Amino acid sequence: MDSIALEKIVTAANYDPLPVVLREAKGVWVTDVHGKRYLDMMSAYSAVSLGHAHPRILKAMMEQASKLAVTSRAYHTELLGPFLKRLVEITGLDMALPMNTGAEAVETAIKAARRWGYRFKDIPQDRAEIIVAANNFHGRTTTIVGFSSDESYREDFGPFDGGFRAVPFGDAQAVADAITPHTCAILIEPIQGEAGIVVPPEGYLRELRALCDRQNVLLILDEVQSGLGRTGRWFAHEHEGIRPDGLILGKALGGGVYPVSAFVSTREVMSVFNPGSHGSTFGGNPLAARIGSEALAIIQDEGLVERSAEMGRYMKDRLRAIRSNIVTDVRGKGLWVGVEIDPTVASARVICDALLAEGVLSKDTHGTVLRFAPPLTITRDEIDWGMERVERVFSRAVH
Repeated sequence: MDSIALEKIVTAANYDPLPVVLREAKGVWVTDVHGKRYLDMMSAYSAVSLGHAHPRILKAMMEQASKLAVTSRAYHTELLGPFLKRLVEITGLDMALPMNTGAEAVETAIKAARRWGYRFKDIPQDRAEIIVAANNFHGRTTTIVGFSSDESYREDFGPFDGGFRAVPFGDAQAVADAITPHTCAILIEPIQGEAGIVVPPEGYLRELRALCDRQNVLLILDEVQSGLGRTGRWFAHEHEGIRPDGLILGKALGGGVYPVSAFVSTREVMSVFNPGSHGSTFGGNPLAARIGSEALAIIQDEGLVERSAEMGRYMKDRLRAIRSNIVTDVRGKGLWVGVEIDPTVASARVICDALLAEGVLSKDTHGTVLRFAPPLTITRDEIDWGMERVERVFSRAVH
């Protein structure tokens, strides 16, 4: 029995993968079980921003795994402090709480914001509200899907406790109108990923920052996908020159080999936690700390933030130069670009399947947007290789 057939028998159908079975990967290239190579233009939703099997990550992982891989936070290690020290230096914030997946870091941020609202803003108990954006994607836990505006994420998973108010993304006035005395935080993605690489209007984040300052509300940004160089800055919010009160990080922090995430915030916000109020068996373990530290060092040493800005401009220019009646928009920042497909002409999933046949791995979202987010190590020649095949597929998908 082949791998795809076996997966369908023994795996719950919570994903709809492209029909390819991967076996090996190096850099920006992956190889399937038949030996065919593909250009990875997704990098596992930014989890593989440093490229597959980065030698420094593998070396750090193997060295640490052979010494002390996992121990609970019941004990101190010599690795956690330096890792989080570097993380708070890069973010410009004060303290971090390490977790595993991005969704766990989002849950951490929600708990921190609510407790801050009760202890520092005197919000009545169990009345705290968090403002979120419509079409958001922050993870798959029941709390998170409870404030999703995509009904397919919520269906048959309720009841949900509430405590969230959704407003249109990119509309600062809508946020202002939604704030009440019970509002403790605004939680948004600075660029919406799963919604289709949606970039808000210029000045949106600055307006939210000013609004939060006036209303004594926390501004918490989910940069699990957009952070750590993906948009051509260390963090997407830096394009507008602001500092959030809380920052949610993950994916690339694990170097493409291990789940590492963190909620980073101010000392005041982090002061709401006390022993036993939050935790994770694996969060901040020695292996995670070593890999996270090495990932941050690689981004710095290899100039991947600057590379993302340069290569992202080039890739976006190449995509915009393609003349095709299936494309209605090309948008994004850095090496994170969404291509809107005219649904009356073609399905984005069909285009993904066609790109797969040409040796390019991408993934659609909502059937209308192609996502291009290659490892930040990609070269101009590799972008050209991919764009030639994208153009070939686009040229065939016409009336």
